[in-house]
Amino acid sequence: CSSSDNWIRAGYWHSGSTLPVSEINSALFTHLMCAFARINSSTYHIVINSTYEQSFSHFTNTVKRKNPSVSTVLSIWGGKQDSEIFSSLINQSSSRQSFIESSIETARHYGFDGLNLAGVMPGHSTSMTNLGTLLEDWRAAVASESRNSGKLELILVMTGYNFPATRLLSYPVESMKKSLDWVNVLAFDNYLPTRYNFTGPHSALYGSSSSSSWLNINTSVQEWLNRGFSATKLVLCMPYHGYAWTLVNTNDNAVGAPASGPTITRDGSIGYKFIKTYIGDYGYGAAASVYNGTFGVNFFTSGQTWINFDSVEAIRARVSFAKEKGLLGYSVFQLANDDNWELSTAGMNFVIACLYLVKYYA
Repeated sequence: CSSSDNWIRAGYWHSGSTLPVSEINSALFTHLMCAFARINSSTYHIVINSTYEQSFSHFTNTVKRKNPSVSTVLSIWGGKQDSEIFSSLINQSSSRQSFIESSIETARHYGFDGLNLAGVMPGHSTSMTNLGTLLEDWRAAVASESRNSGKLELILVMTGYNFPATRLLSYPVESMKKSLDWVNVLAFDNYLPTRYNFTGPHSALYGSSSSSSWLNINTSVQEWLNRGFSATKLVLCMPYHGYAWTLVNTNDNAVGAPASGPTITRDGSIGYKFIKTYIGDYGYGAAASVYNGTFGVNFFTSGQTWINFDSVEAIRARVSFAKEKGLLGYSVFQLANDDNWELSTAGMNFVIACLYLVKYYA
């Protein structure tokens, strides 16, 4: 535990989820990310789907009713299906400028306190140099806009993937350190049933006692630190979802067991709320998940179904880890997958308990 009482507790609200903005328990968070705005393929301006425009426009005012001190951040998607658009954007000075100006204007128009760039995977050296230029220009523009408007400077955040999974590819670390307020270390979705023919913990906190080869949060965070990042500029991004695999052999259900793809959903992804219901309903509550302290995740097996996910105990372990490493805080993806704010409350209560202990024993 540390004596800092300004630890970040951030949460992503996804516009495509079933959770109305008005039902977000903003008292549990210091920052709320509104996701996702997109990038126009020709103008490189920020665009918001008309279906969700009203939710975005009222987001800040709505969540601040329950927690006036919460900061809101507009999250912009630049990955997967939009990666070619983003790659084209960063390679031209005029395109970068259009993106920067539009992002700041959009954030101010909707009342957001900051901007988050999400989904961008590291690429080859030229594109990463251009990404570094974008981030530095973005920071300069944010500072200039603040001086001219007299408003507080917008927060700048980027969500980064874990380095071990990116092999020899790397982000523009020096530019990120100079330009960003913090980096969300997205250390989950490491093993997916649509990608691997064996079971794997998609968000393991550690490797295992017999092997450290499993991708895990500990080695990922350490790699960011090894690249020169200060721990106080890293925020651990935790998942509120798990994955369901189909076992090849019902008698072999260990980590690394042969599997034949996803089950329950098309890609195997399941929100925490649904996982709890699924396990509770199975066998009229006779079956239960087991928390595995070696990996720091929960496992549930029934017949050919093998599920791994983060429970309340797993969330506490991750928050404890982030505190131990001296990180700036944690973020969660995504809020709609929580079950009656069970996971979010567990994270916040751990932070409060730490502060109490430090003050009590000071």
